Amino acid sequence: MTTPGSVLTRRKLISRKHLRKYSWLPDVLRLKNSIVGRIIGPVLTVTIFSALVVYAHHRGKPVTLTNSVTPLLAVVVGLILVFRNGTSYDRYYEGRKAFGTITSQVRNFARLIWIQVALPPTDDTNGKTPSTDVTPLQLRRRKVDAMKLTLAFVFAVKHYLREQDGLDWDDYEGVLPASFTRAHSRRSSRRSSIAPSYLAVSDAGSSTSNSRSASPVKGLAGEGASPVRSATKRVRVKRSNDKIQTAKSPLLGGAHTAVDFNPYTEASIPLPLVIAHELTRMLFGFRRDGLLETVGPAGANALNTTVSSLVDQLTNVERIANTPIPKSYGIHLKQCVTLYLFALPFTLVKELGWATIPVVTVVSFTFMGIEGIAEEIEMPFGLDESDLPLDRYCSDLKEEIQYIIDKLPEGGTGGYGWDDGEGDD
Repeated sequence: MTTPGSVLTRRKLISRKHLRKYSWLPDVLRLKNSIVGRIIGPVLTVTIFSALVVYAHHRGKPVTLTNSVTPLLAVVVGLILVFRNGTSYDRYYEGRKAFGTITSQVRNFARLIWIQVALPPTDDTNGKTPSTDVTPLQLRRRKVDAMKLTLAFVFAVKHYLREQDGLDWDDYEGVLPASFTRAHSRRSSRRSSIAPSYLAVSDAGSSTSNSRSASPVKGLAGEGASPVRSATKRVRVKRSNDKIQTAKSPLLGGAHTAVDFNPYTEASIPLPLVIAHELTRMLFGFRRDGLLETVGPAGANALNTTVSSLVDQLTNVERIANTPIPKSYGIHLKQCVTLYLFALPFTLVKELGWATIPVVTVVSFTFMGIEGIAEEIEMPFGLDESDLPLDRYCSDLKEEIQYIIDKLPEGGTGGYGWDDGEGDD
Protein backbone atom coordinates (compact mmCIF):
# COMPACT_ATOMS: atom_id res chain seq x y z
CA MET A 1 0.00 0.00 0.00
CA THR A 2 1.36 3.37 -0.98
CA THR A 3 1.32 6.01 1.72
CA PRO A 4 1.54 9.78 1.21
CA GLY A 5 4.93 9.76 2.86
CA SER A 6 6.30 7.23 0.38
CA VAL A 7 4.93 9.27 -2.53
CA LEU A 8 6.67 12.39 -1.26
CA THR A 9 9.88 10.44 -0.79
CA ARG A 10 9.69 9.06 -4.33
CA ARG A 11 9.09 12.54 -5.71
CA LYS A 12 12.10 13.89 -3.87
CA LEU A 13 14.28 11.07 -5.19
CA ILE A 14 13.42 11.78 -8.83
CA SER A 15 13.30 15.56 -8.59
CA ARG A 16 15.28 17.64 -11.03
CA LYS A 17 17.42 19.09 -8.27
CA HIS A 18 18.35 15.58 -7.14
CA LEU A 19 19.10 14.30 -10.65
CA ARG A 20 21.23 17.35 -11.44
CA LYS A 21 23.85 16.08 -9.00
CA TYR A 22 24.37 12.90 -11.02
CA SER A 23 23.39 13.76 -14.58
CA TRP A 24 23.30 16.62 -17.07
CA LEU A 25 19.99 15.40 -18.46
CA PRO A 26 17.73 17.80 -16.48
CA ASP A 27 19.69 20.78 -17.75
CA VAL A 28 20.02 19.39 -21.27
CA LEU A 29 16.26 19.12 -21.62
CA ARG A 30 15.54 22.43 -19.89
CA LEU A 31 14.18 25.36 -21.86
CA LYS A 32 13.57 27.83 -19.02
CA ASN A 33 16.53 30.19 -18.45
CA SER A 34 18.22 28.75 -21.54
CA ILE A 35 19.34 30.60 -24.64
CA VAL A 36 17.02 28.68 -26.97
CA GLY A 37 14.32 31.33 -27.02
CA ARG A 38 16.76 34.02 -28.12
CA ILE A 39 18.39 32.09 -30.98
CA ILE A 40 15.59 29.85 -32.22
CA GLY A 41 14.82 32.19 -35.13
CA PRO A 42 18.36 32.44 -36.54
CA VAL A 43 18.94 28.70 -36.06
CA LEU A 44 15.76 27.83 -37.96
CA THR A 45 16.80 30.20 -40.73
CA VAL A 46 20.13 28.40 -41.17
CA THR A 47 18.38 25.03 -40.99
CA ILE A 48 15.91 25.96 -43.72
CA PHE A 49 18.74 27.28 -45.90
CA SER A 50 20.73 24.06 -45.45
CA ALA A 51 17.62 22.05 -46.35
CA LEU A 52 17.30 24.05 -49.58
CA VAL A 53 20.95 23.38 -50.40
CA VAL A 54 20.54 19.63 -49.81
CA TYR A 55 17.37 19.57 -51.91
CA ALA A 56 19.16 21.37 -54.76
CA HIS A 57 22.02 18.88 -54.54
CA HIS A 58 19.53 15.99 -54.57
CA ARG A 59 18.03 17.42 -57.78
CA GLY A 60 21.47 17.38 -59.40
CA LYS A 61 22.35 21.06 -59.05
CA PRO A 62 26.09 21.91 -58.71
CA VAL A 63 26.04 23.40 -55.21
CA THR A 64 29.18 21.86 -53.70
CA LEU A 65 32.24 23.83 -52.58
CA THR A 66 35.76 22.84 -51.63
CA ASN A 67 36.43 22.13 -47.96
CA SER A 68 39.62 24.20 -47.76
CA VAL A 69 38.15 27.60 -46.83
CA THR A 70 35.65 26.88 -44.07
CA PRO A 71 38.22 25.44 -41.60
CA LEU A 72 40.18 28.70 -41.70
CA LEU A 73 37.00 30.71 -41.22
CA ALA A 74 35.97 28.43 -38.34
CA VAL A 75 39.21 29.19 -36.47
CA VAL A 76 38.74 32.93 -36.84
CA VAL A 77 35.09 32.80 -35.79
CA GLY A 78 35.96 30.62 -32.79
CA LEU A 79 38.60 33.07 -31.55
CA ILE A 80 36.24 36.02 -31.93
CA LEU A 81 33.48 34.19 -30.06
CA VAL A 82 35.81 33.32 -27.18
CA PHE A 83 36.93 36.93 -26.88
CA ARG A 84 33.33 38.15 -27.12
CA ASN A 85 32.08 35.80 -24.43
CA GLY A 86 35.00 36.62 -22.13
CA THR A 87 34.44 40.34 -22.49
CA SER A 88 30.74 40.03 -21.67
CA TYR A 89 31.36 37.91 -18.59
CA ASP A 90 34.00 40.38 -17.39
CA ARG A 91 31.35 43.09 -17.50
CA TYR A 92 28.92 40.82 -15.64
CA TYR A 93 31.50 39.99 -12.97
CA GLU A 94 32.64 43.60 -12.59
CA GLY A 95 29.03 44.68 -12.13
CA ARG A 96 28.47 42.07 -9.43
CA LYS A 97 31.70 42.99 -7.68
CA ALA A 98 30.93 46.71 -7.70
CA PHE A 99 27.40 46.19 -6.40
CA GLY A 100 28.76 43.86 -3.73
CA THR A 101 31.18 46.58 -2.65
CA ILE A 102 28.27 49.01 -2.37
CA THR A 103 26.46 46.51 -0.14
CA SER A 104 29.55 46.13 2.04
CA GLN A 105 30.01 49.88 2.40
CA VAL A 106 26.35 50.35 3.36
CA ARG A 107 26.69 47.68 6.04
CA ASN A 108 29.81 49.35 7.42
CA PHE A 109 28.24 52.80 7.34
CA ALA A 110 25.07 51.63 9.11
CA ARG A 111 27.07 49.89 11.83
CA LEU A 112 29.31 52.92 12.41
CA ILE A 113 26.36 55.30 12.53
CA TRP A 114 24.45 53.10 14.96
CA ILE A 115 27.40 52.71 17.35
CA GLN A 116 29.63 55.76 17.01
CA VAL A 117 27.08 58.57 16.78
CA ALA A 118 26.22 59.24 20.41
CA LEU A 119 25.60 62.06 22.82
CA PRO A 120 28.80 63.72 24.01
CA PRO A 121 30.12 62.61 27.40
CA THR A 122 28.85 64.58 30.39
CA ASP A 123 31.84 63.95 32.68
CA ASP A 124 34.20 66.34 30.89
CA THR A 125 36.21 68.24 33.48
CA ASN A 126 38.22 70.34 31.02
CA GLY A 127 35.19 71.92 29.37
CA LYS A 128 36.41 71.09 25.86
CA THR A 129 33.53 68.82 24.93
CA PRO A 130 30.73 70.82 23.23
CA SER A 131 27.32 70.66 24.83
CA THR A 132 24.24 69.71 22.85
CA ASP A 133 20.50 70.12 23.20
CA VAL A 134 19.76 66.93 21.27
CA THR A 135 17.67 64.48 23.26
CA PRO A 136 18.21 60.69 23.04
CA LEU A 137 14.94 60.32 21.13
CA GLN A 138 15.95 62.98 18.61
CA LEU A 139 19.38 61.38 18.25
CA ARG A 140 17.84 57.99 17.52
CA ARG A 141 15.53 59.50 14.93
CA ARG A 142 18.44 61.19 13.17
CA LYS A 143 20.48 57.99 13.18
CA VAL A 144 17.56 56.01 11.76
CA ASP A 145 17.14 58.61 9.02
CA ALA A 146 20.84 58.39 8.15
CA MET A 147 20.74 54.59 7.99
CA LYS A 148 17.60 54.55 5.87
CA LEU A 149 19.03 57.17 3.56
CA THR A 150 22.12 55.00 3.14
CA LEU A 151 19.84 52.09 2.28
CA ALA A 152 17.99 54.33 -0.18
CA PHE A 153 21.32 54.90 -1.92
CA VAL A 154 21.38 51.23 -2.95
CA PHE A 155 17.79 51.33 -4.21
CA ALA A 156 18.54 54.55 -6.09
CA VAL A 157 21.56 52.95 -7.75
CA LYS A 158 19.41 50.03 -8.85
CA HIS A 159 16.75 52.28 -10.41
CA TYR A 160 19.39 54.56 -11.91
CA LEU A 161 21.10 51.66 -13.68
CA ARG A 162 17.75 50.42 -14.99
CA GLU A 163 16.85 53.89 -16.31
CA GLN A 164 13.86 54.11 -13.97
CA ASP A 165 13.47 57.79 -13.18
CA GLY A 166 11.73 59.47 -10.29
CA LEU A 167 10.68 58.50 -6.80
CA ASP A 168 7.36 56.87 -7.71
CA TRP A 169 8.54 53.32 -7.07
CA ASP A 170 6.98 51.13 -4.44
CA ASP A 171 10.28 49.90 -2.99
CA TYR A 172 11.14 53.46 -1.91
CA GLU A 173 8.31 53.34 0.63
CA GLY A 174 9.71 52.85 4.11
CA VAL A 175 13.24 53.44 2.82
CA LEU A 176 13.46 57.11 1.94
CA PRO A 177 13.19 59.25 5.10
CA ALA A 178 10.22 61.57 5.26
CA SER A 179 12.54 64.57 5.60
CA PHE A 180 14.26 63.78 2.32
CA THR A 181 10.93 63.23 0.57
CA ARG A 182 9.59 66.57 1.78
CA ALA A 183 12.76 68.37 0.70
CA HIS A 184 12.56 66.77 -2.73
CA SER A 185 8.92 67.79 -3.07
CA ARG A 186 9.81 71.39 -2.27
CA ARG A 187 12.59 71.36 -4.86
CA SER A 188 10.23 69.86 -7.44
CA SER A 189 7.56 72.50 -6.83
CA ARG A 190 10.04 75.37 -6.94
CA ARG A 191 10.78 75.40 -10.68
CA SER A 192 12.77 78.57 -10.91
CA SER A 193 14.32 79.46 -14.25
CA ILE A 194 17.22 81.22 -12.56
CA ALA A 195 18.55 79.11 -9.70
CA PRO A 196 19.87 75.65 -10.55
CA SER A 197 18.22 72.74 -8.78
CA TYR A 198 18.21 68.96 -8.64
CA LEU A 199 15.45 68.71 -11.24
CA ALA A 200 16.03 66.58 -14.30
CA VAL A 201 14.40 67.16 -17.62
CA SER A 202 13.27 64.44 -19.96
CA ASP A 203 14.38 64.28 -23.54
CA ALA A 204 12.10 66.34 -25.78
CA GLY A 205 9.55 66.61 -22.99
CA SER A 206 8.76 62.90 -23.06
CA SER A 207 9.29 60.20 -20.50
CA THR A 208 10.39 57.38 -22.72
CA SER A 209 12.12 54.53 -20.98
CA ASN A 210 14.12 51.50 -21.90
CA SER A 211 12.17 48.44 -22.98
CA ARG A 212 13.71 46.51 -20.11
CA SER A 213 12.40 48.99 -17.52
CA ALA A 214 9.29 48.40 -15.51
CA SER A 215 6.42 50.85 -15.35
CA PRO A 216 6.31 53.10 -12.28
CA VAL A 217 3.68 52.55 -9.66
CA LYS A 218 1.88 54.99 -7.45
CA GLY A 219 3.98 55.20 -4.35
CA LEU A 220 5.29 58.30 -2.70
CA ALA A 221 3.57 60.63 -5.12
CA GLY A 222 0.14 59.60 -3.88
CA GLU A 223 -3.16 59.28 -5.64
CA GLY A 224 -3.90 61.92 -8.19
CA ALA A 225 -0.56 63.63 -7.80
CA SER A 226 0.65 65.47 -10.83
CA PRO A 227 3.84 64.10 -12.34
CA VAL A 228 6.89 66.06 -11.26
CA ARG A 229 10.31 66.16 -12.78
CA SER A 230 12.45 63.46 -11.29
CA ALA A 231 15.65 63.93 -9.34
CA THR A 232 17.53 61.53 -11.54
CA LYS A 233 18.91 61.38 -15.01
CA ARG A 234 19.02 58.42 -17.28
CA VAL A 235 22.11 56.36 -17.97
CA ARG A 236 22.88 58.05 -21.25
CA VAL A 237 25.53 60.04 -22.99
CA LYS A 238 25.87 63.32 -21.17
CA ARG A 239 24.65 66.37 -22.97
CA SER A 240 27.25 69.05 -23.44
CA ASN A 241 27.29 72.45 -25.04
CA ASP A 242 30.34 73.09 -27.16
CA LYS A 243 29.69 76.80 -27.15
CA ILE A 244 28.32 79.05 -24.43
CA GLN A 245 25.01 80.51 -25.44
CA THR A 246 25.41 84.26 -25.79
CA ALA A 247 23.18 87.10 -26.85
CA LYS A 248 24.22 90.19 -28.78
CA SER A 249 23.78 93.38 -26.80
CA PRO A 250 22.29 96.16 -28.96
CA LEU A 251 23.63 98.88 -26.62
CA LEU A 252 27.25 97.76 -26.74
CA GLY A 253 27.42 96.92 -30.43
CA GLY A 254 28.60 93.83 -32.24
CA ALA A 255 32.03 93.78 -30.61
CA HIS A 256 30.62 92.92 -27.18
CA THR A 257 28.44 90.06 -26.08
CA ALA A 258 26.30 89.42 -23.02
CA VAL A 259 27.12 86.06 -21.43
CA ASP A 260 24.27 83.92 -20.16
CA PHE A 261 25.16 83.08 -16.57
CA ASN A 262 22.47 80.40 -16.35
CA PRO A 263 23.49 77.67 -18.80
CA TYR A 264 22.53 74.84 -16.41
CA THR A 265 18.76 75.23 -16.24
CA GLU A 266 18.42 71.86 -17.99
CA ALA A 267 21.14 70.14 -15.97
CA SER A 268 20.39 66.99 -14.05
CA ILE A 269 22.08 64.90 -11.39
CA PRO A 270 21.64 61.23 -10.50
CA LEU A 271 19.54 60.58 -7.42
CA PRO A 272 22.35 58.52 -5.75
CA LEU A 273 24.58 61.60 -5.84
CA VAL A 274 21.81 63.65 -4.22
CA ILE A 275 21.57 61.04 -1.47
CA ALA A 276 25.35 61.05 -1.02
CA HIS A 277 25.19 64.83 -0.70
CA GLU A 278 22.53 64.56 1.99
CA LEU A 279 24.55 61.91 3.84
CA THR A 280 27.56 64.20 3.91
CA ARG A 281 25.37 67.00 5.27
CA MET A 282 24.10 64.65 7.98
CA LEU A 283 27.66 63.78 8.99
CA PHE A 284 28.50 67.47 9.14
CA GLY A 285 25.49 68.02 11.40
CA PHE A 286 26.56 65.17 13.68
CA ARG A 287 30.03 66.68 13.98
CA ARG A 288 28.70 70.18 14.52
CA ASP A 289 26.36 69.05 17.30
CA GLY A 290 29.12 67.15 19.09
CA LEU A 291 27.65 63.72 18.39
CA LEU A 292 30.97 62.33 17.11
CA GLU A 293 33.12 63.43 20.05
CA THR A 294 33.44 59.90 21.40
CA VAL A 295 35.25 58.73 18.26
CA GLY A 296 37.09 61.92 17.42
CA PRO A 297 38.27 63.09 14.00
CA ALA A 298 39.36 59.59 12.97
CA GLY A 299 35.83 58.23 13.36
CA ALA A 300 34.34 61.15 11.46
CA ASN A 301 36.86 60.66 8.65
CA ALA A 302 35.99 56.96 8.46
CA LEU A 303 32.32 57.82 7.93
CA ASN A 304 33.13 60.38 5.23
CA THR A 305 35.46 57.91 3.55
CA THR A 306 32.63 55.37 3.40
CA VAL A 307 30.38 57.87 1.64
CA SER A 308 33.16 58.63 -0.83
CA SER A 309 33.56 54.90 -1.47
CA LEU A 310 29.85 54.65 -2.26
CA VAL A 311 30.23 57.38 -4.87
CA ASP A 312 33.29 55.61 -6.30
CA GLN A 313 31.36 52.38 -6.74
CA LEU A 314 28.48 54.28 -8.31
CA THR A 315 30.97 55.57 -10.86
CA ASN A 316 32.17 52.01 -11.49
CA VAL A 317 28.71 50.60 -12.22
CA GLU A 318 27.91 53.71 -14.26
CA ARG A 319 31.03 53.06 -16.31
CA ILE A 320 29.81 49.55 -17.10
CA ALA A 321 26.34 50.80 -18.02
CA ASN A 322 27.64 53.68 -20.14
CA THR A 323 30.34 51.72 -21.98
CA PRO A 324 28.65 49.19 -24.26
CA ILE A 325 30.57 46.87 -26.53
CA PRO A 326 31.10 48.68 -29.86
CA LYS A 327 28.34 47.98 -32.34
CA SER A 328 30.81 47.44 -35.16
CA TYR A 329 32.35 44.56 -33.23
CA GLY A 330 29.03 42.82 -32.66
CA ILE A 331 27.91 43.39 -36.24
CA HIS A 332 31.14 42.03 -37.70
CA LEU A 333 30.97 38.98 -35.44
CA LYS A 334 27.42 38.17 -36.54
CA GLN A 335 28.39 38.66 -40.16
CA CYS A 336 31.32 36.25 -39.83
CA VAL A 337 29.21 33.64 -38.02
CA THR A 338 26.44 33.93 -40.62
CA LEU A 339 28.92 33.68 -43.50
CA TYR A 340 30.45 30.55 -42.01
CA LEU A 341 27.10 28.87 -41.27
CA PHE A 342 25.71 29.63 -44.74
CA ALA A 343 28.88 28.31 -46.39
CA LEU A 344 28.94 25.15 -44.28
CA PRO A 345 26.12 23.26 -46.11
CA PHE A 346 27.88 23.65 -49.47
CA THR A 347 31.00 21.90 -48.11
CA LEU A 348 29.17 19.07 -46.31
CA VAL A 349 26.36 18.18 -48.71
CA LYS A 350 28.55 16.05 -51.00
CA GLU A 351 29.70 13.75 -48.20
CA LEU A 352 26.75 13.79 -45.79
CA GLY A 353 23.76 14.26 -48.05
CA TRP A 354 20.54 14.72 -46.06
CA ALA A 355 22.52 14.38 -42.81
CA THR A 356 23.88 17.84 -43.56
CA ILE A 357 20.70 19.41 -42.15
CA PRO A 358 21.01 18.19 -38.52
CA VAL A 359 24.78 18.73 -38.53
CA VAL A 360 24.44 22.34 -39.64
CA THR A 361 21.62 22.86 -37.12
CA VAL A 362 23.81 21.66 -34.24
CA VAL A 363 26.76 23.80 -35.38
CA SER A 364 24.58 26.89 -35.75
CA PHE A 365 23.01 26.26 -32.33
CA THR A 366 26.49 26.11 -30.79
CA PHE A 367 27.89 29.22 -32.44
CA MET A 368 24.77 31.36 -32.14
CA GLY A 369 24.25 30.19 -28.56
CA ILE A 370 27.64 31.52 -27.51
CA GLU A 371 26.89 34.88 -29.14
CA GLY A 372 23.41 34.93 -27.58
CA ILE A 373 24.80 34.30 -24.09
CA ALA A 374 27.39 37.04 -24.51
CA GLU A 375 24.73 39.48 -25.68
CA GLU A 376 22.45 38.57 -22.76
CA ILE A 377 24.96 39.10 -19.95
CA GLU A 378 26.88 42.09 -21.30
CA MET A 379 24.45 44.50 -19.54
CA PRO A 380 23.98 42.90 -16.10
CA PHE A 381 21.72 45.50 -14.47
CA GLY A 382 18.49 44.97 -16.38
CA LEU A 383 15.35 42.95 -15.74
CA ASP A 384 16.13 39.82 -17.75
CA GLU A 385 16.28 36.48 -15.98
CA SER A 386 20.02 36.23 -16.59
CA ASP A 387 20.76 39.67 -15.16
CA LEU A 388 21.94 40.30 -11.63
CA PRO A 389 19.13 39.93 -9.04
CA LEU A 390 19.42 43.49 -7.80
CA ASP A 391 15.94 43.36 -6.26
CA ARG A 392 16.97 40.48 -4.01
CA TYR A 393 20.22 42.19 -3.02
CA CYS A 394 18.32 45.33 -2.03
CA SER A 395 15.64 43.37 -0.17
CA ASP A 396 18.21 41.42 1.85
CA LEU A 397 20.07 44.61 2.74
CA LYS A 398 16.81 46.24 3.82
CA GLU A 399 16.13 43.36 6.21
CA GLU A 400 19.62 43.68 7.68
CA ILE A 401 19.33 47.42 8.29
CA GLN A 402 15.89 47.00 9.84
CA TYR A 403 17.21 44.27 12.11
CA ILE A 404 19.97 46.58 13.35
CA ILE A 405 17.43 49.29 14.12
CA ASP A 406 15.00 46.97 15.89
CA LYS A 407 17.24 44.46 17.66
CA LEU A 408 20.83 45.61 18.12
CA PRO A 409 21.86 48.06 20.86
CA GLU A 410 23.16 51.52 20.10
CA GLY A 411 26.46 52.90 21.21
CA GLY A 412 26.46 54.02 24.83
CA THR A 413 23.53 51.79 25.79
CA GLY A 414 23.41 48.41 27.44
CA GLY A 415 24.57 45.55 25.27
CA TYR A 416 24.67 41.85 25.89
CA GLY A 417 26.62 42.13 29.13
CA TRP A 418 28.93 44.33 31.10
CA ASP A 419 32.58 44.31 31.99
CA ASP A 420 33.35 44.20 35.69
CA GLY A 421 37.08 44.47 35.13
CA GLU A 422 37.71 40.94 36.35
CA GLY A 423 38.24 39.37 32.94
CA ASP A 424 36.54 36.23 31.69
CA ASP A 425 37.41 33.96 34.63
